[in-house]
Amino acid sequence: MSSDTEVKQQVENSSLEAEIKNVLGEFIGNGTVEKLVSQQLEKGINNALDNLFRSYGDITKLIEEKIKSVMIPYLENYNYDEYIVKLDSVLVEILENTAMDNKMILENFKSMMLPIEGETMKLSELFEKWTEYVAKNVETDGLDIDYDDEPSYEYVEVTMEVEKSEDRSWSSFEHAIINFECEHDEKMNFQLRISHYKDGRDKTWDISYDRTPDIKSLRHLNDFEILLMKMDQQRITLDLDTDFEREDIRPEKEPEVTLS
Repeated sequence: MSSDTEVKQQVENSSLEAEIKNVLGEFIGNGTVEKLVSQQLEKGINNALDNLFRSYGDITKLIEEKIKSVMIPYLENYNYDEYIVKLDSVLVEILENTAMDNKMILENFKSMMLPIEGETMKLSELFEKWTEYVAKNVETDGLDIDYDDEPSYEYVEVTMEVEKSEDRSWSSFEHAIINFECEHDEKMNFQLRISHYKDGRDKTWDISYDRTPDIKSLRHLNDFEILLMKMDQQRITLDLDTDFEREDIRPEKEPEVTLS
């Protein structure tokens, strides 16, 4: 009985092996195996290419570097003079035919588009530009009137001071804040953050002025804000030729004198 069972099992195994051979023969014969291998190979190549072209893939980095090497020097050396002249003429024409609010937007926009000459500005020069802004815009309410020669408002005191931060000794950067202050009118005050790489050959300081307006807020920007924004965007550096200034500024606004 046991012998018959073993014989039967051998026959079944033989039939199964034959069936498997037949199936494999059909797969090999009709190209199914080649097709499956081809599909897996294609999938592997696609995955490899996908990884290469991802945001941080090797090929993407290489393409980005090549594009930067070509485009950045071209943009830096491009002469925008003709564009600025055309922009200026267009804006002048529009300014003559717009309401006051829109006129302010366009004037500020025009000012934002005009580049600053040079790559570095002395802090003493920036202080002078701020004092000009104060003289033009300072609040005159509460100021006495000087009647010597022609009537004018009394001088207001302004100061500029650089406050260096206590950075960590191991830090590669120095940080500081420049305070522009007018005691009479706090609306004239500004604070500008600057930083400097300690071991670099360039001893100038980078500025950081965060305000980035949308087009509607352009009407509310003043001349000094626009200057600081342009310096930040154009990466104009500061030469700290001074760390403290004090000056008395006479307001440009003339008092209305009534005869008694």
